[in-house]
Amino acid sequence: MDSEKIIIEPIVTEKSNKFKEEKKYVFKVNAKANKFQVKKALKDIFGVHCLQCRIMNVKSKPKRRPPYRMGNTSSWKKAIVTLSPNESIEIFEGA
Repeated sequence: MDSEKIIIEPIVTEKSNKFKEEKKYVFKVNAKANKFQVKKALKDIFGVHCLQCRIMNVKSKPKRRPPYRMGNTSSWKKAIVTLSPNESIEIFEGA
């Protein structure tokens, strides 16, 4: 799988901003990717060395859609990556 297809987008929330102090970054990743592929993709794209990678599946939630129809949000996969203390990712620094 190509590195650009593994990392879909960074996740910027209050909780992920608190993780930045601990050198942890959160990404939305491809549902078929595993933690070794995520580590390699981050090394290829951002040139950083990952110490730890945790992956979790985020389940879909019920959603009400007009007019009075029920549906679900899509499920997706999230990766929390810990970097070495002297490295950082630039796209998170401006957020």
